[in-house]
Amino acid sequence: MSTARDASDSASTGPAVRLASTVRVGLIAFAAYHFAIAALMVFAPHTFFTDIGPFGVQNDHYLRDTATFNLAFGVSLTVAYRRVSWRTPILCCVALQFALHAINHLADIGSAHPHWLGPFDFASLALATAALAWLARESTRPLEVQR
Repeated sequence: MSTARDASDSASTGPAVRLASTVRVGLIAFAAYHFAIAALMVFAPHTFFTDIGPFGVQNDHYLRDTATFNLAFGVSLTVAYRRVSWRTPILCCVALQFALHAINHLADIGSAHPHWLGPFDFASLALATAALAWLARESTRPLEVQR
C-alpha cells in the first residue's frame, strides 16, 4: 500500500532533487575556487604570479585588490548556496565575470610564460563560463527543484 509519505520519499530522489544538488554542488565548487584563489593571491602572491598568472610584472598590491573580488564572489556563492533567491543573480554575475576574464586572456593569449599557459588559461576560463551559464540557467527552475 502506497502512502503520501512513500510518494514524497520517492519524489525526493527524482531528477528534480538531483538537479538541485547539481546547482548546489556547483555553487560550493565555485565558491571554494574563489576562496582558494583569493588566499593564494594574499598569502602567496609570488606563487600565484609564477604558477597561475605570469602576465607582465608582478604587482602584489594589484594581486591583493583582485583577491578582494575573488573573496566577495566566494562569499556570495556561499550565501547563494543557502538562499535560493540569490542563486540566479549571483551565478549570472560570476558567469559574466568569467566571460570577461576569458576575453581578457584571449587578448593576451601569447603573453603568458610558459607560452602554453595562455591557451590553457583561455580554454579553462571559457569552459568555466559555460558551466556557470548552465548552472545559472538551471537555477531558474521552480523553487521546489532548488531545495
